[in-house]
Amino acid sequence: MVRILLGTSSWSAQGWTGTFYPEGLAAREQIRHYATRFPAVEADTTWYHLPSAQLVQGWAERTPENFIIAAKFPRDIVHGGQEAKPDGAKVLVPEHTAAPTSLFLARMRALGPRAGPLLLQFPYFNRTAFTGPKPFLERLDTFLGGLSPDFRYAVEIRNARWIDEPLLEILSQHRTALTLSEVSYMPHPAELAERFDVVTTDFLYARLIGNRQAVDALTTTFAETVIDRSAEIARWADLLAKLSERVATTFVFANNHYAGHAPATVRELARGLGISLPG
Repeated sequence: MVRILLGTSSWSAQGWTGTFYPEGLAAREQIRHYATRFPAVEADTTWYHLPSAQLVQGWAERTPENFIIAAKFPRDIVHGGQEAKPDGAKVLVPEHTAAPTSLFLARMRALGPRAGPLLLQFPYFNRTAFTGPKPFLERLDTFLGGLSPDFRYAVEIRNARWIDEPLLEILSQHRTALTLSEVSYMPHPAELAERFDVVTTDFLYARLIGNRQAVDALTTTFAETVIDRSAEIARWADLLAKLSERVATTFVFANNHYAGHAPATVRELARGLGISLPG
């Protein structure tokens, strides 16, 4: 049986009150309401800073056991610090990442059965960060090999030419998912699937990200759809239906910057996949 879990990237955004959340709902209660509408969510906040143990425990307490929370590795690990440009001298280097990685995984254990895949979302790396894919892949191979087997992991790459057989082989060896992401400057996952076998483990991880500049030019509230992405969503539905037959579970998360209002994007994709969502 195909199991596809849909959700949004983050559960809070300006403009969602009154359109997705009831007026007057306290911020801390938003995740509780969200879990009555979608079966999974991607915690975007963990990329910006390591969440406290109390915060993660609160997520667990306010959601049912069958709800799934995926989370991003903190930027210190995948980006190399807090500067605008990534620091290739620190990315995945044990001296800089071992301690925060250990602490991040410890915090995520508080989710118990709710813990979904943990995402290593890498930025675009220019040649000042890495001279090419080989040194990066060597670090990635070592890093993935040292991770706890208690979690599932996914890797997102934003250097188009780095998505090739060497990367896919490393991901397969470590039972890590290649993240299928629709980003404006990257090849569409459907195109990648025509060139490679993009299924690298027993689950799929997909992200509908879109074009930040295009959406930001049309809205600042994310209260409604501002770009018609129906054709693209139909393409996603076709791809996911085919690939999901080969895995145990597929996780799909939509960003506000995909069409303007992530909950609407998720519902349109659900209709395309024949999935019924509450609410």
